[in-house]
Amino acid sequence: MQTHFLIKPVGHVLTAALQDKIDQKTKPLGSLGQLEALALRVGTIQNTLSPTLTNPAIVIFAGDHGIAANGVSAYPQSVTAQMVANFLAGGAAISVFAKHNGLDLWIVDAGVNAELSPHPKLIDAKIGKGTRNFLDEPAMTESECAQAIQAGADIVQERHHAGCNCIGFGEMGIGNTSSASLLMHCLTSLPLAQCVGRGTGLSDAQLSHKLSILNQALARHSGQRDPLAVLSVFGGFEIAMMAGAYLKAAELGKLIVVDGFIAGSALLVAAKCHPEVLDYCVFSHVSDEQGHRALLDHFGAKALLDLELRLGEGSGAALAYPLIVSGVAMLNEMASFAEAGVDAG
Repeated sequence: MQTHFLIKPVGHVLTAALQDKIDQKTKPLGSLGQLEALALRVGTIQNTLSPTLTNPAIVIFAGDHGIAANGVSAYPQSVTAQMVANFLAGGAAISVFAKHNGLDLWIVDAGVNAELSPHPKLIDAKIGKGTRNFLDEPAMTESECAQAIQAGADIVQERHHAGCNCIGFGEMGIGNTSSASLLMHCLTSLPLAQCVGRGTGLSDAQLSHKLSILNQALARHSGQRDPLAVLSVFGGFEIAMMAGAYLKAAELGKLIVVDGFIAGSALLVAAKCHPEVLDYCVFSHVSDEQGHRALLDHFGAKALLDLELRLGEGSGAALAYPLIVSGVAMLNEMASFAEAGVDAG
């Protein structure tokens, strides 16, 4: 199985000019710290000295996991569908953050184990009612995995037609930290114990059980290293769709705001297929989930926020978005020394 995306590396023709524009603002050199680096990154991705943010969106992919039957989560699988309803009703954290930060929020049924009622903000892309239990067999067939990747790409294409040039992705799926941990282990070769965390709040005993189950699954499917094969065996429909969404967003030249651990695992798959996707990414936060900091180190990434979040949903991406707005505003609206008549240092 292969992916077919044409992702150009971000060029650096304007890097020096962007840096000079930032340096000429009425402030001590470098005094806005990471905000300056953020503004430089946005300008470089958009290849302009005056970047814009238009119709920004968060897309949440929801799907269930067969492995949830083995007690790897503190919550029952029914919570996935219940939280999708909560997103659509406006009651979830991401619903509130997206509303107050001016982000268009879309929810995707990638593979929820329930029949969901139609809603204007719900996209029906269901591959199946949850993945299979990877303790016994691959979570997805290659065909289902390819279908999910393409569905994620198609959803981003729709946002592109709506004028969106900045997009973030979230997820919902009971059991999906188990999938993310195995993806991380297989594709980074870091010890599995370093990749497995408490997810929705497991106790020490529950965490030990989760690690035991994942070790058994790993032994059952030993030797997987090809990113799409690993995704098929251990992934979720929502993770596969997110991987396709990342790749299409990069192909279309969008600024991508990366959320936490599970979103990072989907990006890991995408980056193993097309490393250029990382050129388009801004990493919103460091999750409190075990393994996320090591995953960011693997990407060579520095996150904007460290708020000890471990919610998912795209919540970190939504919280970081105002920083991106501020960085772009600084670049476009802050006066230079010459414009303000202020002596430069």
